[in-house]
Amino acid sequence: MQDWQFQLFSELSAHRLYQILKLRQDVFVLEQTCLYPDLDELDQQSAHVSLIDEEDDSLLAYCRVLPAGVVYDDVAIGRVVVNKQARNKGFAKQLMIKAINFVEHEMQAPAITISAQSHLKAFYQSLGFVVISAPYDEDGIEHITMRLIFT
Repeated sequence: MQDWQFQLFSELSAHRLYQILKLRQDVFVLEQTCLYPDLDELDQQSAHVSLIDEEDDSLLAYCRVLPAGVVYDDVAIGRVVVNKQARNKGFAKQLMIKAINFVEHEMQAPAITISAQSHLKAFYQSLGFVVISAPYDEDGIEHITMRLIFT
């Protein structure tokens, strides 16, 4: 069984925060060999969306939702990551749909802006995002800015 969790930073247990930081480090720093400051002082302002495997309490997928005005004028979704053992099961899409619905219905925001790795452009376009920038380098990986406007 899997459980979706939406938590503010202050609601995260030490155990869950450790799982989140470890997953981000394992994927973004080690797997993608990208040396960058993951601990960027933004987690404290974010809502955290996690998919938990209830059988062993493992973290399968995660992203954070940042309020408008923190990174962009719009609400932002970032640090989208799926555990290596849980990939190719549709969790990334489920995660983004949960985060998008949270932004639209709970936060009642008019739009979302993301900084996406360029090779994931089609994935984010399938969710309704459109490219709004030329490619740029972010920590050694090509990214694009994308936006989803709710109608």
